[in-house]
Amino acid sequence: MGNGVREGPVEFQRDVEPITARIPAEDNQEKKKVLNSLMSGALAGAVAKTAVAPLDRTKIMFQVSSKRFSAKEAYRLIYHTYLNEGFWSLWRGNSATMVRVIPYAAIQFCAHEEYKQILGNYYGFQGKALTPFPRFIAGSLAGTTAAMVTYPLDMVRARMAVTPKEMYSSIVHVFIRISREEGLKTLYRGFTPTILGVIPYAGLSFFTYETLKKVHAEHSGRAQPSPPERLLFGACAGLIGQSASYPLDVVRRRMQTAGVLGHTYSSILLTMQDIVREEGLVRGLYKGLSMNWVKGPIAVGISFTTFDLTQILLRKLQHGPGLQR
Repeated sequence: MGNGVREGPVEFQRDVEPITARIPAEDNQEKKKVLNSLMSGALAGAVAKTAVAPLDRTKIMFQVSSKRFSAKEAYRLIYHTYLNEGFWSLWRGNSATMVRVIPYAAIQFCAHEEYKQILGNYYGFQGKALTPFPRFIAGSLAGTTAAMVTYPLDMVRARMAVTPKEMYSSIVHVFIRISREEGLKTLYRGFTPTILGVIPYAGLSFFTYETLKKVHAEHSGRAQPSPPERLLFGACAGLIGQSASYPLDVVRRRMQTAGVLGHTYSSILLTMQDIVREEGLVRGLYKGLSMNWVKGPIAVGISFTTFDLTQILLRKLQHGPGLQR
């Protein structure tokens, strides 16, 4: 009987010890996964946006003006900007873009990975690809989360893109002048159309990219697409996502830059009505869309590809060459 009492604690300790040892290891793995997603997302956003910054600035300048858009006019604007302000002026506002896009992309990609896991557990798809509806929801939630956190930086970037460099000397200067002259609420002007646009844009972008990768794996027999294939899938995702949400992007830019361009836009519907009345439905709400069909797929393709390849590289460095995404 005495022997039984002594043996009980020994057996209990032997059973519990592996469990307590596993918990910190699982926590560390989860932390590494989140950190990898944040780093990969930040790099993906920075590379993609820098690559298309001149086209992005040109698109914004057309979106916030009543000038009719055409490829010829866009080229003329880029060329005149280059002649009058120099080559690097084509990237004016890109520093503000980086300040916004790096945290935005990091949060969006990281949130997407987490939402995929949460929805996978909820719907019982642990370790498997999500079905179409949860796939769309994961993308929409990821985009909404990132937009809510970084919106004031998007406002600053839009202001810097459409104003001469003498007006705002730095990102901090934009914040100070807007706060003093227009009030802090101005930093969130255009927030509602942004969120309404992000839901279909991010949802369709992530949905399309993930779906194309899944279809590719089923038909090719290869678990991972090649980098050119990833670029193509990302380009398709960007084309579909941006086309679906483009009118709200125009409305958002008009509301963001109203204070410096002499307009007053009080709501989404009134802004849309003003644009349609002055410029027409297609020419107004879809102004610059053809340029988006050039720059959007390039940017989204680069972004998704950079994220995936960086994830794979980081996992190889941490766990050896056998593990891939």
